[in-house]
Amino acid sequence: MEASQKLSKAFEFFDAANAKDPNTEIFEGKTYPKELLYARRMTAVLNEFEPEASEALQLTARCQHICRWEIPRESYEMNRVGYLQWRQELKKFHAQKASDILAKIGYEKQLIDRVTFLLLKKKLKRDEETQTLEDVICLVFLKYYYEPFLVKHDDDKIISILQKTWKKMSGKGQQSALQLDFSNRGGDLIAKALA
Repeated sequence: MEASQKLSKAFEFFDAANAKDPNTEIFEGKTYPKELLYARRMTAVLNEFEPEASEALQLTARCQHICRWEIPRESYEMNRVGYLQWRQELKKFHAQKASDILAKIGYEKQLIDRVTFLLLKKKLKRDEETQTLEDVICLVFLKYYYEPFLVKHDDDKIISILQKTWKKMSGKGQQSALQLDFSNRGGDLIAKALA
């Protein structure tokens, strides 16, 4: 199987897994399984942000949240420690799910290991592709999830989250974020967070 055929097959398998998400989101009048929509948004933003992305990075972006609903946030304590444990567990879970699918398609161990490395977010700020993945995650959040998030939280919490998000991004990622369209409140809070 050629590389491009394998990539298409992997996307197909990842999407089939994410299509089972019982949680849904309405976008432009259509209902989607939540993680399927997220995965497609990751691919679209990666293609805009880094059109020359490697196959490993394209695969990682598409499966970054694969089957996330299988480990609900509520299964860990609802505090900072519980949140961090949940996130660590999710990374390993996503890496295992993705590895199983990629092995089934016939990807070599070296590429599967690279996707695992990226999903585990190793060497953030030092590995160029890990950093690109983090930029794309932040851009997807800001483009699609930030405005709905604003409604649920007070300004101080939003500013704190924005500052943490900003620190994770590269200069290129930050520049791309500033090109996005925001509501008046959304834009004001970003300006305050960066002041």
